[in-house]
Amino acid sequence: MVKNKYIVRQAIKDADSHVLGYEIMYSNGNEAYGGDTGEDAAAAEAIYDFLMQNSEKALKDSCTFMTFTSSLLARRTPHLFKNDSLIIQIDDSVIIHPFAMHLVQQYAKEGYQIAVNDFQFMPRYLGMLEYISYIKLNMQTTGGNSAENVMRVAHSMNKRVIATGVDDQQKFDQARELGVYGMQGAFVADKLANKVHQSGYLRSNFFRLVVAVTREEPDVQEIEQIISMDVTLTYSLLKIANSAYFARRTQTTSVQQAIMTLGLNQIKRWVYLLSAGDQSAQELEDSEEFIKRSFMRASFAGELHRYMKQKPLTRSEAYLLGMFSTLGYLIDAPMEDILSDIPMVDELRNALLRHEGTAGKLLELIISYEKADWKQITENAEALGIPANLLTTIYFDCMEEVNRMWEQMLHPAMSEEEAADAQAALTAQPDNEKESLPREEN
Repeated sequence: MVKNKYIVRQAIKDADSHVLGYEIMYSNGNEAYGGDTGEDAAAAEAIYDFLMQNSEKALKDSCTFMTFTSSLLARRTPHLFKNDSLIIQIDDSVIIHPFAMHLVQQYAKEGYQIAVNDFQFMPRYLGMLEYISYIKLNMQTTGGNSAENVMRVAHSMNKRVIATGVDDQQKFDQARELGVYGMQGAFVADKLANKVHQSGYLRSNFFRLVVAVTREEPDVQEIEQIISMDVTLTYSLLKIANSAYFARRTQTTSVQQAIMTLGLNQIKRWVYLLSAGDQSAQELEDSEEFIKRSFMRASFAGELHRYMKQKPLTRSEAYLLGMFSTLGYLIDAPMEDILSDIPMVDELRNALLRHEGTAGKLLELIISYEKADWKQITENAEALGIPANLLTTIYFDCMEEVNRMWEQMLHPAMSEEEAADAQAALTAQPDNEKESLPREEN
């Protein structure tokens, strides 16, 4: 079974218990942690998991604080979020970075708000105050005159102070007496855990994607083909592209549209965040069967679409019908929740959820063919206007092509050295890359 992962959020409230925002943390098993680990992989995985959640409902109309390491800042990872939906939180590992001032200044100029965690009354912190919107004051380690000095400086420069570590009545009273903007801690609000709905991807195919996106001149069609063969990559990309926190202009309903909407730089960031995930051998084994089945169903649906008399779906939508039909097995969540953030026509959604309509008949035909239920096969084929005598030929032609491409996925034509070079290129510190994604003006 796939191990459970959780996104943990903790509310930030004012003295009257009004919610001002949430800090996003990460939990793996029973161990929850925020940005204090200083590990790029942990931070990257937390960001990816957050984007994969149905976060629009949970955190609507509230500020979202999320910790970024210096490496993730340098990779322009915050650009996956609109500047009015995210507060970039940094800690001492960023403050002491030689390029910290440049990074913070750049994001502040782009309209992002910056929060400093565990603020200290030291020159390197004071020198950055011009670009800081929020100061997080740790009540467990800072008190008395130091806390009062921080408050004076903050008020003089119109900065908001959030008291953290408010874990008991005494700390709450101290924070309220200081006149802080907000408070965070066990006494203020418990941490709330939300299970992450995602599934393991096919590792060998992911390496093909890494190679494709890190080429000197990436081939968009190659990238689209690789993603479209794996239901988990397809679902992940559409989920990210339609995230409430991503600076998108329109709803994204296909892999091709998602690639064009995000741009290659954003695709690279998505692949990097995806690479941070930790998959066990059991996860990979559990996922592989259903990834292949989804690929076969998608190919079969796309070919059957050619022969349908009535076509309420486009061929690409028929392909998604077959591909997404296995998501309920891959992701431990109700299909309604899995599909809630993926825009699609009602005919496709109703077919996936309830097997309704003409598209529902198409899905039932595919499933009944897998079961060799000839009574249902005949009824569904007749209802769709598909000649029953062609089904066997169509099915085995699809199977032959899927098996051929599956072999390429499992055994990509690249050496271990090429795969390692591609992974190194993906994780290398970026140069001043040119944004290919049009930014939305606020």
